[in-house]
Amino acid sequence: MRIEQESDGVSASRKHLVFAYYVTGHGFGHATRVTEVARHLIDAGHDVHVVTGAPDFVFTSAVESPRLFIRKVLLDCGAVQADALTVDRLASLEKYSETAVKPRAKILAIETEWLNSIKADLVVSDVVPVACRAAADAGIRSVCVTNFSWDFIYAEYVMAAGLHHRSIVWQIAEDYSHCEFLIRLPGYCPMPAFRDVIDVPLVVRRLHKSAKEVRKELNVPEDVKLVILNFGGQPSGWKLKEDFLPPGWLCLVCGASENEDLPPNFRTLPKDAYTPDIIAACDCMLGKIGYGTCSEALAYKCPFVFVRRDYFNEEPFLRNMLEYYQCGVEMIRRDLITGHWRPYLERAISLKPCYEAGINGGEVAAHILQETAFGKNYASDKLSGARRLRDAIVLGYQLQRAPGRDIAIPEWYATAEDQLGQSLPSSPLDNSGFTSHSGVEDFDILHGDVQGLPDTVAFLQSLSELVEKHTRRERKAAANLFNWEEEIFVTRAPGRLDVMGGIADYSGSLVLQMPIREACHVALQRVHPSKHRLWKHAEARQNDKGGDPTAVLQIVSYGSELGNRGPTFDMDLSDFMDGDKPISYKKARKYFAQDPSQKWAAYVAGAILVLMTELGVKFEDSISMLVSSAVPEGKGVSSSASVEVASMAAIAAAHGLNISSRDLALLCQKVENHIVGAPCGVMDQMASACGEANKLLAMICQPAEIVGLVEIPSHIRVWGIDSGIRHSVGGADYGSVRIGAFMGMKMIKSRASQELTEMCAANGLNSDEVEQDDIELLKQETSLDYLCNLMPHRFEALYAKTIPESVDGETFLEKYTNHNDPVTVIDEKCNYGVRAPTIHPIYENFRVKTFKALLTSASSADQLTTLGELLYQCHYSYSACGLGSDGTDRLVHLVQELQHSAASKSEGGTLFGAKITGGGSGGTVCVIGRNCLKSSEQIFEIQQRYKKATGYLPFIFEGSSPGAGKFGYLKILRRATPKKVDSYGDFNAVLTENES
Repeated sequence: MRIEQESDGVSASRKHLVFAYYVTGHGFGHATRVTEVARHLIDAGHDVHVVTGAPDFVFTSAVESPRLFIRKVLLDCGAVQADALTVDRLASLEKYSETAVKPRAKILAIETEWLNSIKADLVVSDVVPVACRAAADAGIRSVCVTNFSWDFIYAEYVMAAGLHHRSIVWQIAEDYSHCEFLIRLPGYCPMPAFRDVIDVPLVVRRLHKSAKEVRKELNVPEDVKLVILNFGGQPSGWKLKEDFLPPGWLCLVCGASENEDLPPNFRTLPKDAYTPDIIAACDCMLGKIGYGTCSEALAYKCPFVFVRRDYFNEEPFLRNMLEYYQCGVEMIRRDLITGHWRPYLERAISLKPCYEAGINGGEVAAHILQETAFGKNYASDKLSGARRLRDAIVLGYQLQRAPGRDIAIPEWYATAEDQLGQSLPSSPLDNSGFTSHSGVEDFDILHGDVQGLPDTVAFLQSLSELVEKHTRRERKAAANLFNWEEEIFVTRAPGRLDVMGGIADYSGSLVLQMPIREACHVALQRVHPSKHRLWKHAEARQNDKGGDPTAVLQIVSYGSELGNRGPTFDMDLSDFMDGDKPISYKKARKYFAQDPSQKWAAYVAGAILVLMTELGVKFEDSISMLVSSAVPEGKGVSSSASVEVASMAAIAAAHGLNISSRDLALLCQKVENHIVGAPCGVMDQMASACGEANKLLAMICQPAEIVGLVEIPSHIRVWGIDSGIRHSVGGADYGSVRIGAFMGMKMIKSRASQELTEMCAANGLNSDEVEQDDIELLKQETSLDYLCNLMPHRFEALYAKTIPESVDGETFLEKYTNHNDPVTVIDEKCNYGVRAPTIHPIYENFRVKTFKALLTSASSADQLTTLGELLYQCHYSYSACGLGSDGTDRLVHLVQELQHSAASKSEGGTLFGAKITGGGSGGTVCVIGRNCLKSSEQIFEIQQRYKKATGYLPFIFEGSSPGAGKFGYLKILRRATPKKVDSYGDFNAVLTENES
C-alpha cells in the first residue's frame, strides 16, 4: 500500500490520545525523524512519550510543548562503531546481547507496566524490536516507522559470528512480527519480518530559516562556498588542514570538540545547531550516509559527498537513492583522510539534484498513526505465533523485493532457492553442453587457449560487453578501464577444497588439495602513463602534484556489493617507493588498512610490492586490472589465494617474468602473510597455482615440496558443502591455534635438548649402538624445523606428558623467550591452548600419508570406510583445537546419519566420511563417497535437511578445474574498436559520482 503526499493532514482531534514512541539507540537520524512525526501528533492535541537514549536537545530544538515527554532509556544499541565510519560487527552483537537479550525478561516487565501506567493508546517503534513485544504483552497495538529493521542489519553480522548470536536475529524478527504493520520510508531495505506495509514520503525536518538568514547569522559572504562536515554528531577524529579546501571555501564542522584547534577556513558549529537550516544553506555536504543526512540532502537539494561506512547494510539502499536523484558523490576514504577533497567538492557543486517527490512523510505518518489509534485497521488478518513469523520471513521478503534494491542482501537471509535452484548436484566438470563462444569471437587470442572452460569464455564475454552502457557501479568503472587498441592479459586461478592436511600445513605436513571448478579471473593491461585513461579523482591527484604523468594502478573488483567492499581501488605506484627502495611490508599493511572497504586491494596490489621487494622488478608503466572471482568468499575454499595467484600470474605475464608455478605460490604467500597480515600456510596458493583438474595435489609444506598428483579413482567422489558460517583465516582462533602449535614445538625441542644432555652425561662415550641411535633421534628433535617431522610414537613415548593443555603468553615468554613463528605474535595476556594444537599436526601428517596410500590401493569397501574414518578423525581433532563450529558439526553429523542408514547399507555404502576444511571455525565440509547416483541424492538430502534445521541452503562444491600454471595466460586483442559509451569527460564525471 502506498500513501502519496496528498493527505488530510493530522487534524486536531476531540479525543486526546497517548502515544509511546520508542527510538533506537543508533545515531541521531532516527531521533530527528521521530521529532517530525511527534510534532504533528502533538499539534493535533495528543501526548507523545519518547523513549530514547538520544540527547534531549535533539527533540526540544524541534518541538517545544508540554505534551512532549522524554524518558531516557536505551533498549537497543544499534550498530557499535569503531570510529565514525567503521561498524564493529561482533561488538554490535555483543552489546545488543548485553543491552536487550540478557535483561529481556526484566525489560518486558518494566515496559509493560510503564505502558499501562501512561495509558498508551498506541506504541510506535523506530525501530526498537522489544517495544513491539512489550506492546503485545500490554494488550496495545503497535506500528513500526522505519526504512530498515535490525534483523536485516544484523543478519550479515551473524554470518561472521556463527551460531553464538544467530538467535538474536530470529528473536528480533519475532518481536517485529507482533506489530500491526510497517510505515515504510523511502530508501528502504528488505524487511522480511513485516507482512503489511504502507509507503510514505520522506520524513524531513522543516526549515526554520532561509539560506540567506543562515548565512547572515554565520557572517558568511555570498561568494564563499559552504560545505558542512557532518558525521552524525560524531567527531571525525581526523586532523583538518587548511589546504583540504579549495580557495574560497568554508567548512562548518558538526561535532567538533570545543578545544579543537581548527584552521581558519573551518568553523565549529554549536552542538545544538539546527542542521536542516544549515544543510539547506550550504553548497554541499560531506559526511557518512544515514537516513537523516540523505533525506535532508534530497529534500533541500544539497549535493552530498559521502564516504562509505563499512558493514552497515542500510547504506547501499540510501546510496542508490542519492545517486538516482543526482545528489551523491562517493569519496574514497583515503582521499578524505589525506585531504584530497577538491575534485569531489567541485564535482558536487556541478550536480543538479532532482528529487521532486514528497517530503511531508512526518505529517502522513502521523495521520496514519492517529487513525490507527482511533481503531482503523490498515493490516490484513493474519495468523499468529510461529506460522505468522514464518510467513513474515518468507512472504514478506518476497513481497517487498523491488527492482534494483536486492543488492547486499546477506545470503543467510535471502531465498537461497532462487540462487541455487532445486536441481540435483551435477556431475564433475562437464562442458559438453556449452556452445556459445561469443566472448571469444570478439578477440584475437595471441597467446594461450581457453581450454574449453566455460567460465573463461563467460569472462571474455563480459570483457566484450564493457563497451555497452552499464548502470551497475562496478561495470561503469570497468568500462573505462582498458584501452581496446592495446593487448590485455588474462589469467585464471581456481579455489581449492582441502581434502586432507588443513591447518597442519604450517607445521610441515603432507597435504592433499583439489582445485575446484570455481575460479578467479584477472584481466590486466599495462600502458604508458601518458596514455593511461585515469579516473577523475586520480587525474586531479596527478595534476596537484604537477610534472609529467606517473604510473598509476587502477583496479576494479566485481561482486563488491555482496562483499561489502568498494568496487574500485587506485594508487600511484610511487606510493610503493621509499626513496629508491620499496616500502616495507609493515608500511604497506598500514597503507591498505586505511580504508576497510578497500582493504581487499592488498590481495591484488600487494603482488606488485612483493615482486619489487623479492625480485627487484621495476614498474614504470601504469597498470589496469579487472578482478572477477566466482570463488565464494568466507567459505574456506581459498577465495583469497585464488585472487592472489590470478593477480600475480597476470602481472608476471604482462611484464615478461618467467616465474615457476611453485615460486609464484610462495610469492603469493608473502602477499597474504606480510601485506594482508593473515598467518596462513602455503598450501592454498600452491593448490591454486600448481593443481590439475580431478587430481589431488600432494605437497609437503616444508615449505612447498610437490611430491606428485594423485588421481581420484573413478569409483570415489568428493564434494564440498558450505555451512553458511563465515570463515576467516585471519581470525583470532586460527592464529591462536597456530601459536599454540609453535609453542608446543618449542617445548618439544627444549625437552629433547634436556633429554639429550642427561643421556650424554649418564652414558659418556660408552653407549651401545641402540643408545647411540636414541641420541641421534634426540639431536634431530632438538633442531626440529617442522612439527610434522616428529613421528607419533616418539611424541607419545617422550613428549606427550610434558605438553600442558594451555599456557598464558607471559609465562611462555618468560621461559622460552619466543615461539619462532615469523607471522604471529604472542599476546602476553592471552591464554593459548597448546596440547591439542600440538597433537593435531603430528597425527594429521600420519593420517594424510595413510589417506594417500589408500587412494592408490585396490578398490574395496574397506578402502572407502577407512578413507572416511580418517576424515572423521581429522574433523574431531579440529574441534579439540577449538576450530569447530556448529554448522560444520551439523553437516558432519548428517553425513554420519545417512552413512549408517538402512538405505545406504542396502546400496553397499554411499557416503563414508566428512571433515571441516581449511582454517576451520566455519566454512566448508569435505565429504567423500562412492561415485554413484545414490550418493548425489544423499548430498542433496543433506542440503535440504540443513536448510530445514538452519534456514540456510548450503552451496555444494563439486567438480574440478586446472590450476593457474596449467592454464597459463591469454594475451588478447579486441578485433574491432568498440563503440563509445559517452564522451570521455562525461564518462569520467559519471565515474567520479559512483566510484569508491
